[in-house]
Amino acid sequence: MSILKTYDYYLLEEREYEQLLTRNADPSQAVHHVVMEIINDVKTDGDAALRAYAQKLDRVQLERLFLTADEIAALASSIGREQQRALEIAFANIYRFHETQLRKERSIETMPGVKCWREPRPIEKVGLYIPGGSAVLPSTLLMLGVPARIAGCKEIVVCSPPQADGKINGYVAYCLQLLKIDRVYLVGGAQAVAAMAYGTPSVPRVDKIFGPGNQYVTKAKSLVQALAGVSIDMPAGPSEVLVIADGSANPEYVAADLLAQAEHGADSQAILVSTDQRLIDGVQTALEDQLTQLPRAAVAAKALANSYAVLCDNLNEAITFSNRYAPEHLIIETDEWQSLLRKISNAGSVFVGHLTPESAGDYASGTNHTLPTSGYARSYSGVSVDAFVKKITFQHITAEGLRNIGPTVEVLAELEGLQAHKNAVSLRLR
Repeated sequence: MSILKTYDYYLLEEREYEQLLTRNADPSQAVHHVVMEIINDVKTDGDAALRAYAQKLDRVQLERLFLTADEIAALASSIGREQQRALEIAFANIYRFHETQLRKERSIETMPGVKCWREPRPIEKVGLYIPGGSAVLPSTLLMLGVPARIAGCKEIVVCSPPQADGKINGYVAYCLQLLKIDRVYLVGGAQAVAAMAYGTPSVPRVDKIFGPGNQYVTKAKSLVQALAGVSIDMPAGPSEVLVIADGSANPEYVAADLLAQAEHGADSQAILVSTDQRLIDGVQTALEDQLTQLPRAAVAAKALANSYAVLCDNLNEAITFSNRYAPEHLIIETDEWQSLLRKISNAGSVFVGHLTPESAGDYASGTNHTLPTSGYARSYSGVSVDAFVKKITFQHITAEGLRNIGPTVEVLAELEGLQAHKNAVSLRLR
């Protein structure tokens, strides 16, 4: 029995096509109602609500909702040197890629005497949500903390769910040290998002919230953006990957890439789009073989049950399907990948060639792994230094410039019926 249900691209009706493209839906509003209750509890009861949810959801009784620098240092020292070195290399690569993104833009003289320019300013208070449910993700802390540091954010608030011992793991602690962050808040899920949006006696209110999560975290981010006036990075919910592969692909590589995404969570999705039925058959066999070897096989199997394969006649059709799906991660495993790059219009991050696994970008190649999901790659980019800054425009006009631009402004103000706008120029010209 095949693990992935396979669809023929040409036989798909539009209704069925749309169903395949839809994910992370909440038609019954069940997730919405649960998250609204959590948000209201945190908004009303603050720390008491956070402690109650820690006991209910994390099964941990917390006296204090944060760890100090000394506690972080002790946890960081508990991990091995090999793990420390791997985190240091990832930190360095991520930093190297992101530091080029903070560029000074040159000023422009739009006409003689009229000079305009733009300067970045860091968002002062940012909140980073680091998931810690079925898998703890120190890599996410690096992906968010590095660009925040490069941008120059004054206050970086980190929330992550407490482990069974009421602490965080040593890998997250070591990343905190690399980032020079000396406090972490032991709060997870939608309640962490609510705490950073409204503030509590323990958790500071922030200006913008970053980080991936499950459906509840994603829903909380979208709700607090509307209710609390706090900005968010993007809708970054359950993970997804779409692999385009033809007959030149290695089915074992493709299966490994699909499983790497599927093991994130039962609500993840892994899609194979191929021009070769034999490749699809080979991947099905490889999935069965590799799945049994995974410690998180049960989680990955549930994700695969919600995933599928699509058989296309050619790579152009595969790209067309991918652009409509707008995947968080797009992997192109074909010898012809270079000819396809310009045709990609919707994707969070793209991995090209047979030797470029998505897991390299998840951890250490340097690109950011906090990416738009659920089709939002049609309109959102992944996290970058740009996400942690505002760009403010400036202008300066000399006497010559006012003589040049003033009459134009007067005419435009008059035709819009805004006399005071015209007067602001006319008085100066006189």
